[in-house]
Amino acid sequence: MKLKKNFLWGGSIAAHQCEGAWQEGGKGPAIMDYVRQGSYQVPRQIDTIISSEATYPSHMGIDLYHQYKSDIRLFSEMGFTALRISIDWSRIFPNGDDEQPNQEGIMYYIDVVDTLLSYDIEPIVTLYHFEMPKNLVQKYGSWTNRKVIELYLKFCQTMFESLKGKVHYWVTFNEMNHIDPQTEATDIFTYIIAGLKYSELENKSQTLAEIGYNMTVASCSAIVLGKK
Repeated sequence: MKLKKNFLWGGSIAAHQCEGAWQEGGKGPAIMDYVRQGSYQVPRQIDTIISSEATYPSHMGIDLYHQYKSDIRLFSEMGFTALRISIDWSRIFPNGDDEQPNQEGIMYYIDVVDTLLSYDIEPIVTLYHFEMPKNLVQKYGSWTNRKVIELYLKFCQTMFESLKGKVHYWVTFNEMNHIDPQTEATDIFTYIIAGLKYSELENKSQTLAEIGYNMTVASCSAIVLGKK
């Protein structure tokens, strides 16, 4: 099959899956930093505090935070013309509601994008891939609170300005449809989206509807913001 020259071929990664360095560069704790390693036989456990005896995949990832230059070179050797990455909200606003962004985090992502561009790899940037700052869950109730929409848009505006002219493809949310797990057998789906355990929701249907609505409003508002 013959592909057009502008066809984008590549891969997709998420910050919490690959970066590691969960306590470096000014990053704050995010919801996935509290999810233990699991397997097809062992469900992933969600902790409220970090245990020194447990393994949390997001803490080390594949060490992309330190190895991104060599990893991107390998992607280029594989023939990648595009790579979808995500920006960890907690690396830009460690608490989610900080007055000013973490400049070290911004500079990290600028350099990641610049490195991709140096290899003619088109960056496709996801703004929310299960990386909500833990503080936003504890203080505001996550996406049940419309205040979080405002904070998300502040984060989006920061990244739009920081990566202006470098990034042409943005994704507002990754798999927001996972908010409804359809079963109480696992808490993981609702948790990765909103940092809330499905089994602990008092009014499940109403709460899920509120979360879905607020995330949709946030997504639409981010699109309008980005086009400005």
